Amino acid sequence: MSSSEITPKWTAEELAGEGVSKKDLVSYLHESGSNTFLLAHKLNGKLASVVKTAKKPALIAAYKNLFETKQFRSSDEVSAAEIKQEKAAVADSSTEKQAEAAQPAVVEEPKYTKRVIKKGTGLGSPVKGDRVSVYYSGWLEDGKLFDTNITTKGRKPSSPLVFKVGTGAVIRGWDEALMTMKKGEVASIVIQPEWAYGQRGKADIIPPNATLKFEITLVQFD
Repeated sequence: MSSSEITPKWTAEELAGEGVSKKDLVSYLHESGSNTFLLAHKLNGKLASVVKTAKKPALIAAYKNLFETKQFRSSDEVSAAEIKQEKAAVADSSTEKQAEAAQPAVVEEPKYTKRVIKKGTGLGSPVKGDRVSVYYSGWLEDGKLFDTNITTKGRKPSSPLVFKVGTGAVIRGWDEALMTMKKGEVASIVIQPEWAYGQRGKADIIPPNATLKFEITLVQFD
């Protein structure tokens, strides 16, 4: 019998009477309801076991719901075991996602150290995208000066270096350190290779895996 041909077997009056037993109802639901329906109403399993544990009012409600939802058994019915496996897989996936979401974010260890030489003013520090103006000098570990934008004595005052902080315009050590500084602050910053020029170095100026020392003045930011 196709699902379109399934019609109610008993009337409401018959269901309420003694003529329709729990066994009759369970047998009918097992024959007519899909496995998804039976699992949802906790009616899957051996006939005798379901009859023993089920209450007649619940069986009558399931019987009525079967025709309301039309979850009838089909010729290509998915087995109850497969439905359970699929639900278990979805539940496991959901649990894994929840566990991943609950994992605390891994905080990366800073690859630089900072020592304040002169305190700055104000309460705020630059944030990603702010335009900063800085004076700087940089030394290798052996004390060799490799770069500076500070004019030596007797020359015209130099202009500060201007760029947007936190955008990768400079090495990461600079970005991270500058976003902790105040306006007017002067700081000595030692940057490990990972946040400087790494294994490649920079041309003939900075060797591979070099730790760099900078003195940076944050002139202003906006």
